[in-house]
This record gives sequence, structure tokens and C-alpha cells, in this order.
Amino acid sequence: MSVFMDLNLVYSPDSSRLQNLVETAAHLGYSTVAINYVYEPTAKKKQDIPTPRPIKDLIPELPIVQGRSRPIRVLNRLTVMMSDSSHFRATAAEYRAFDLLAVQPTTEKLFHAACMICDVDIICISVTEKLPFFFKRAPVNGATERGVVFEVSYAAALRDSTRRRYTIANSTALMESCRGRNVILSSAAETPLELRGPYDITNLGLLFGLTDGDSKDAVSSSCRSVVLHAETRKTASGIIYTVQHPEAPPTKTPGDTGDPPAAKRAKPGAVIDS
Repeated sequence: MSVFMDLNLVYSPDSSRLQNLVETAAHLGYSTVAINYVYEPTAKKKQDIPTPRPIKDLIPELPIVQGRSRPIRVLNRLTVMMSDSSHFRATAAEYRAFDLLAVQPTTEKLFHAACMICDVDIICISVTEKLPFFFKRAPVNGATERGVVFEVSYAAALRDSTRRRYTIANSTALMESCRGRNVILSSAAETPLELRGPYDITNLGLLFGLTDGDSKDAVSSSCRSVVLHAETRKTASGIIYTVQHPEAPPTKTPGDTGDPPAAKRAKPGAVIDS
């Protein structure tokens, strides 16, 4: 049985709204979702990188996935909107707080850098406007070899007919360059009404230019590859992984009260020579 994932649920400060999103995703059969924090730096005003809120604070009790007996898995994701090369800082300590790291380049030069240089997991394709550049095979193949995936979201296509045209046109252009490899389909949903089931998204992938097999992978195995890539990105190529454990108090054996053994105790009435 396939494990379906939606790695783009837009973060909202309204906890009840976010909880409804996660509950709807679990009801539709998604085993893993990612809450997406969007960071859009500007030249006029300095903005701090957002800090993810603990999942337990957002959703006290995780819902059970439809058709499975385990709760849904919720990850944190950061998407950096790149309109300048300085907007993505590879060594920023704030990035480590997120499970997934994504960028959305706005120019051809930044797209090339995201594919070949940036240490990220996901490259987002804009679906709200016509792209000012064409997808070239060299950077697309470079990203594929590095294990980076391209993301196409569909929620914008549900809101507006103009954005629907841009979504189809941009995604079709991407599929012609990457040939359907390393592509994931996500919702970018802000409300539960914008979520669709995994099999509906599989059919939608056919409209975007994916084959039947690639369309199913775009909501299952390719998403799983993203999660694994994010885990290895935080380690030494997946070989070494360090976890800090709290120090456990020293254990005492049963009957250990800290007194000396019975054989070494002074007998009552015994005289100790000085």
C-alpha cells in the first residue's frame, strides 16, 4: 500500500485552522504532511527567519490516518523566496530548526544556482505568474543528480482561472525538461477546502504532463525521497547521525541503600581498636 504525502500546507497563526488542515489531510489518506513557513526577504525591510512552533503546541493530538492505525506525521518546512542570491544563506543556523528546506527562484540565474549549488531539498516552481525564463536541461539534470526535487502546487489553480493557466503552462514546461523525474505534487493549501485526495492529484498530474506512474510517484515515493534527502542533508552523507540524549541518573541495584555490605558492618557491642 502506497504512503501518500503532502509536503506543503501553508502555515497559519490560527491554530484551529491549521489543525483542521491536518485533520482533513489525515482523513484523505495522507500519512505525512509538512507545515510550510514562507520566508520572503526584501531589500527595504530586514526580516528575521521564522522559527517553527512545536507540533505539540499547534496540534495537541495528532489525528489517525484514514485506513491506517497510526497518527499522521507532521514536519516543519521553510521556503525561501529568492529574488536575490543573498536571500539564501547556506550556513544560517535558523535553517536547522526545519525538517525540510525549499527555495523558489524568480530568475534564470537564481534557478541555475538553486539547481547546482544550493543545499536544499525542494525547488518550487511559481504557479501564480508566467515564468520569465525557460527550463534548461543542464541545471534540471544537475538538480536531479543531486537528489533535489521540483515541486508543483495546485491550490492556486483552484482559486483563479488565470493562475490555472499559469499552473498548467509552467508545469508542462517543467515536465518537458525533467521528463517527469524528481517531481512532487503538493497542495499549498490554506484552507481544508483546497485539499484534494491522493488519487485526484494523480489524475491531475496527467494534465500537467506526467505519466501515470510518475504521477503516482509524485505524491508517494518521490515525497519519501525528499524526506530521506532532508535527513541525509543534516548528516555526513547519511553515514553519521548524532543525537543528544539527556543524562540518565545513576541506577541503583535492588536493595542498594548506600550502606556498606553486611560483612563489613561493625557488630553490635564490638570494640574497635584504635
